[in-house]
Amino acid sequence: MLKTTPPYSQLKTLFLDAGNTIVAMELSFIVSALETEGVTCNLSDLRRAEAAARPVVSAALPRLRSTESIDSFEFYIREMLLRTPMTPAVGEEEVVTLARNMVPLLDRIGRVKLWSSIIPGTREALVAFRDLGLQLVVVSNSDGTVDELLADVGLRNFFDAVIDSHVVGYEKPNPKIFFHALEVVGAVAETTLHVGDLYEADVVGARAAGVHALLLDPYNDWPSADCERAVDLNELLRRFSREN
Repeated sequence: MLKTTPPYSQLKTLFLDAGNTIVAMELSFIVSALETEGVTCNLSDLRRAEAAARPVVSAALPRLRSTESIDSFEFYIREMLLRTPMTPAVGEEEVVTLARNMVPLLDRIGRVKLWSSIIPGTREALVAFRDLGLQLVVVSNSDGTVDELLADVGLRNFFDAVIDSHVVGYEKPNPKIFFHALEVVGAVAETTLHVGDLYEADVVGARAAGVHALLLDPYNDWPSADCERAVDLNELLRRFSREN
């Protein structure tokens, strides 16, 4: 059963995840890493595969226990590669090896550089959300680098606060990270909407804190999700604009 948000005109605060909500992984690093292994793929196919991997990663989170461990990151990369057409064709066992070898390379690049691709239309959407009078807060599972990342890509000034799980000591879906965010900016759960890309972390966590939740689903990979969904922040913006 769909659990709907209140009318958008009643919302005063917007919590946003960082990865795959505001910024995306710079997938060209993965393409380059594959090429060193003698494998090629299309960047658009890899982008589609990344989104398709999200429901699988979300379902595995109770077992993985964290979105931020190396094991979780390797699982994410493996599930992405399993869904990516490659030349020459690569079997499942080979994909496991590719992912295992790739993770240390990507880890050395660093979170700030690896997640430096601003999702198209994001800056414009953030400007419009601000113009509507919304309070904007980033609530992200990370390794302590989200504030630096947002500053590096020129988006930090849009946000009243940046809540990084590594800094505060609580990781989504633990509701304590949402309670902390609410307290920091003086927001009320009933008039706050959290937007993210992983059901288990973002929707489950937000609801546990009494915060409304919306899942970003660019390719309709979550058709049975019991929450509101949007393709991107611009679709969400149109919903706000209709009621303001």
